[in-house]
Amino acid sequence: MDSHRMLRNLVVTAMLVGLSLPAALAQAPHYGTNINEQRQRYLSARDALQLNRQQEYQALRAELDDYPLVQYLDYADLGRRLNRLPYADVDAFLERYAGSYLAELLEREWLALLADERRWEDIVRYYNPDNTYTSLTCYAHRAWLELGDDSQLAAAGELWNVARSQPNECDPVFEAWMAAGYLTPDIAWQRFSKNIQAGNRSLARYISTLMPDREQQLAQLYLQIDQQPERLRNLDSLSARTPEVREIILHGVRRLARIDAPLAMLLLNQHHEHQNFEDEIMLDLQRFIAMRLLVQGFDEETETLMRNTPGLATETLVSWLLRDALRDQDWPGLYRLLAYLPAEDRASERWQYWRARAIVMLNHDGAEAEAQGIYQSLAGNRSFYGYLAADRLGQPYDMTDIPVVANQAQRQALYDMPAIVRAHELFHIGDEINARNEWAHATARMSPEQIGASGRLALDWGWHRNTIQAMIQLQHWDDLELRFPLAYADHFNSAAAQLGLQPQFLSAITRQESAYMHDVRSPAGARGLMQLMPATAREVGRALGLQISSDDLYTPDVNISLGSHYLASLMEEFDNNRILAAAAYNAGPNRVKQWLRRTEDNPVPIDVWIETIPFLETRGYVQNVLVYAVIYGHRGGNPVPFMTPLERSALL
Repeated sequence: MDSHRMLRNLVVTAMLVGLSLPAALAQAPHYGTNINEQRQRYLSARDALQLNRQQEYQALRAELDDYPLVQYLDYADLGRRLNRLPYADVDAFLERYAGSYLAELLEREWLALLADERRWEDIVRYYNPDNTYTSLTCYAHRAWLELGDDSQLAAAGELWNVARSQPNECDPVFEAWMAAGYLTPDIAWQRFSKNIQAGNRSLARYISTLMPDREQQLAQLYLQIDQQPERLRNLDSLSARTPEVREIILHGVRRLARIDAPLAMLLLNQHHEHQNFEDEIMLDLQRFIAMRLLVQGFDEETETLMRNTPGLATETLVSWLLRDALRDQDWPGLYRLLAYLPAEDRASERWQYWRARAIVMLNHDGAEAEAQGIYQSLAGNRSFYGYLAADRLGQPYDMTDIPVVANQAQRQALYDMPAIVRAHELFHIGDEINARNEWAHATARMSPEQIGASGRLALDWGWHRNTIQAMIQLQHWDDLELRFPLAYADHFNSAAAQLGLQPQFLSAITRQESAYMHDVRSPAGARGLMQLMPATAREVGRALGLQISSDDLYTPDVNISLGSHYLASLMEEFDNNRILAAAAYNAGPNRVKQWLRRTEDNPVPIDVWIETIPFLETRGYVQNVLVYAVIYGHRGGNPVPFMTPLERSALL
């Protein structure tokens, strides 16, 4: 119940606070000549409703029947009266606004209220089986039971047999399901096992109490092995050839491999002699142990295992070894290891590029010509490795640009779509939270052609995050205008001129950080366009003589100014090297210094350094930023090199 009320509060709060009017948006839907008057009435009605001035609210509401956002007033008004069970008003709302974002919210909240009031017949009447909310499904099951209909009870097992706790609303249903005899030892074991593997030990212990004695004893053994996997040494206690014991052994091997991979491999082989695990199971576990061997520093042992175990090599496993060889500049080892890659991965841009580099470094007969051929095949790609190859050949960077086809008629059809009209109007009055919700609700139900048109429409409106998201949803990677909108160009140009930075570099960082969503907040607490942590922003602000609050970071000009100054400080700290500055922006300067110390006795070329960045996220971040900067240079008519001469020649 609380989660549905919380969602209502978020919607209503977004309506009521922080509504500032952005600049007028291009190609807006046509509402009529009195749209500005309607907007003002809407805002006044919203305020009157908040202040409980009912007579004033009703008078204003009566003049807004054809205003796109009138349902937000109706929703807020209905929410204030929902506890009185206004059936007729709820029915009218659900009928008038059927299929809308707010109608779905109201359905969920209404069902939760009906359940609180034990209105079982009404729950059955309003329940939508297409909903994805477990609590609502459990309300429906409870209602069927209360009405004497147990035909759906068996299906409750699917709700019970999951790797997590379910909402409290499901408890009466599960009690009835168990009382009816649907809980078998096998089903109990399945859920117990799922929760052990998910790390939910407390829930697993509870489930074990529902088992017969035999399964309870096995469950206790499972829990012991889960917490003390070295108990696998006791082969006698795990000698039974039963599905449960085999599962316990396999789980224990995975747990043990995380702390002692060589011992895990030894004990796996010992148990395999008795249990005779299937080849597929053995290969899967051997791959897992091999990765843990690498993490624990057993590179030679891993390569030996890979060489002696057909089918063991995966891209993830071999890539680790390849990057170790790169870090050591072991070109013979790199070339040898490439042969272990699965064929599809060996043909990827990444490993074709490094194959060419190894060929040149090994200087075999015909090496230069072979490497040039590989570089030539890569240079036609608009990508990190494509641009590396283009630089080695001295060729222009590929700028493949295939615009999404979206004619004016398609865009006009979107203008006329009620949800899109609401999204635009919400965006116009500054209610971006609800605007995004409406947009997401609408685009989730669109055809590919409509999604493409929505990307064009979002660009027309200056809604850059939605433009980019449309291309992701469509998986269309070659429309440069939509994937790389020239957002906040004046801000970036001004900051770049002031601080001696590339504006394209600033655009690339921002595109990677937030995709131009100015009010985004990361799980770690980073805020705004350039995703600044409040502590970092305050430190930069103090240096500039400014007092900065966390909320200031949602203001684009403040965020870009502080982010640009921070990036400029990183550029100064790392000798004007964008690669190091970008890595530091993502992972922190101290980590970058740590990575540089790792290679100070054996400095590596810049491409090797990037490829061997320990953090997968930072590695991809740096590669993307370099490519994005080139694309922004192309889009803005001011080309920049993929790497500067200083960066290209650096040994790190």
